[in-house]
Amino acid sequence: MRIIFSLVLFFSVWLIPSVIFAQNSNAQQRTQEIVSLLSKTKYQFRAQRGVSKEKYKSVRSEPVIYKNTADYSGSYEVPSAGYSLEIKISANGEIAAVGSQPKDGDVQQERKFTFRNAKIDGALLTAVKVYDDGSTEKFEGVFINQINIEGTSPTQIEHQSTTFGLGVVDVRVKTASGVNLDKLFYHKK
Repeated sequence: MRIIFSLVLFFSVWLIPSVIFAQNSNAQQRTQEIVSLLSKTKYQFRAQRGVSKEKYKSVRSEPVIYKNTADYSGSYEVPSAGYSLEIKISANGEIAAVGSQPKDGDVQQERKFTFRNAKIDGALLTAVKVYDDGSTEKFEGVFINQINIEGTSPTQIEHQSTTFGLGVVDVRVKTASGVNLDKLFYHKK
């Protein structure tokens, strides 16, 4: 009996940390995947009639992990696109969120939603969006600092700014001007 108890105790102590590590590792991996999708760099060089022009633009995203998840609470919006999100995180870590987005790309009509089963793991926020009509959709985003860099080349930077917010990928958005987007960046107000 003691041998069986010892074996069960050994395997449970050995397996529990590996399961927790695997869950953490999956969240970290997904966070890095989303961050890489939200980052991009463009560099152009043109030479015409002896005159050269260079243009450099980089958008870099870095995950932001707060020790106190309540620090993520606040109002977020996608400027000039009609998307808004209000996140409230209680002292015990419970997440409540309400938001709105344009209905079928029309910023005059909004479609409201709430979050169900919301969870923050590191900088990764996952939830199920529940719309007023009862339909649901997966929501996945990363709290990031978005760093915008502009200049004539990577070594000659003229402007740099950093904005905190929530980067979201795997969305299907058609703007009022007809542009299709597959990612959004909610700026924190």
